[in-house]
Amino acid sequence: MAPPADGDRFAVDVRSEDDVLVFTLTGELDHDTAEPLRAALTAAVDGGARRLLVDFSGVRFCDSTGLNVLLHSRLSLREEGGSIELAGLRPPVARMFRITGADGIFAVHPDVAHALAEPRHA
Repeated sequence: MAPPADGDRFAVDVRSEDDVLVFTLTGELDHDTAEPLRAALTAAVDGGARRLLVDFSGVRFCDSTGLNVLLHSRLSLREEGGSIELAGLRPPVARMFRITGADGIFAVHPDVAHALAEPRHA
């Protein structure tokens, strides 16, 4: 996936790795850019996916809107026995997750390779 062009502040790429859907995010995730992630996560949940991995290694910024999108999708998935895991949180994004306590709600991995090597987290 190419990085977002100058006019594009955020991009979502989705791929399948065995039984895991990996969402690779690039750019800034905020109120103005969250809709593509919301739509992709909703489509995955509605399509029957049960293990979602969100790769934040390309995210420079995430605000509470991005966090709320993840929390809402997490609730929908938990009802179906699924989970959302996070990987590659960069320091500014990791700080937001730590301050809000969300780093204790989601399984957080150093990177996608580590996440895929581990068994599913509930």
